[in-house]
Amino acid sequence: MAERRKFKKRFCKYCESKVDFIDYKDLAQLKFSLSERFKIMPRRLTGNCKRHQELVTVAIKRARQTALIPYIVDRKNVVESPFEMIR
Repeated sequence: MAERRKFKKRFCKYCESKVDFIDYKDLAQLKFSLSERFKIMPRRLTGNCKRHQELVTVAIKRARQTALIPYIVDRKNVVESPFEMIR
């Protein structure tokens, strides 16, 4: 029989720090929920609870509309840390 992998339980870092609101202008906080190609990472990878994942999603979408975070990334010019280009 195939062995089942045992994963550690991920905890919501926003619940631990008792965050009620996630600001779209705080890029340092949002970058942990984005992949290297600026896609929103799912709950199963970040460990966020449903409530905070929805707040993160709304904040990232607002940051994209205000041009703080790009919608797409050029695959030809891949950089290690895309957040250094923003500042």
